[in-house]
Amino acid sequence: MQLRKMMLMLTALGAMSGLMAGCGDDSTSPGACSSNDECGESEICHPTAEICVQTCNSGSDCPSTAKTCAPLGGTGPDATTSICQCSTDVLCNGGTDSESTDLVCSNLDNVCVTACSSDADCTSGRTCDTTTGQCEEGDTEPEPGESCSGEGLSTCDYGLICSSGTCSEPPAPTCQNYTNFPNKADLGNTGPIIYKVETVSAATDSFCGSDAPKRLRIRVSAYSSTSFPARSQDLSDFFYVVTDGGRDNAVVSSSSGNYTVSGANNDQAQIIVSLCVGASSTTNSAGFYFKDGNFVCHQSNYQ
Repeated sequence: MQLRKMMLMLTALGAMSGLMAGCGDDSTSPGACSSNDECGESEICHPTAEICVQTCNSGSDCPSTAKTCAPLGGTGPDATTSICQCSTDVLCNGGTDSESTDLVCSNLDNVCVTACSSDADCTSGRTCDTTTGQCEEGDTEPEPGESCSGEGLSTCDYGLICSSGTCSEPPAPTCQNYTNFPNKADLGNTGPIIYKVETVSAATDSFCGSDAPKRLRIRVSAYSSTSFPARSQDLSDFFYVVTDGGRDNAVVSSSSGNYTVSGANNDQAQIIVSLCVGASSTTNSAGFYFKDGNFVCHQSNYQ
């Protein structure tokens, strides 16, 4: 009899415990992760928020804190996997009856995350807006004067060039070609950026006519936010400017070695421009630019 009474009491306590667990607040602190292996069976590790998030087939699978079921997106292996996404900070914290403000609905990831108080609370490349507790996309590219390596864009802001290990503005043009150039409104820092110009050779060549038989070859190196065309014949809006300010399309031979594109997105180009000059010419002043790009002066000295 005593044993039966004890068993009934344990059963009742178990039921009460279950009820108490079901009455808890929906808001919980997100679990940090770096891979799906660290998350539960019905969860994945969010690739940018770096927390475990619940997967779903519909909104009914999601908690009240994040009732929207939508694909993760992006380009990763879980891009098409639907996850529970949030809509407001209030719901992340358990609704209007909750006094908690520990969580925010991430503006970038649409998942509930712990509100940040410093940049250290954010994942890589993000900075903390301490007013809202939101981690925002940070500016990780060096400003002028910060260090870089190599040449061209390197790790600098677009429009800058890496010069002697420092992100710098391209040299200001001072040549007569630029001074007399009437179309300065065509210049800018959003088009292809020229970062180096060098004289390659100067010699009499059948490429040029008898009135200016010497072929001056000048290599122009540039980077772009878009892909350069695969063939020199398709290159457009690239100009050569003479000393009186007049301009013409820069002449690039289609023969091998005069036009090379490189980079993951073909965003780098080495272009050899051919100019025909007089037989006795030993010096030349030239200006080069791409539409919406920078103007570069170059003085060639040769025999």
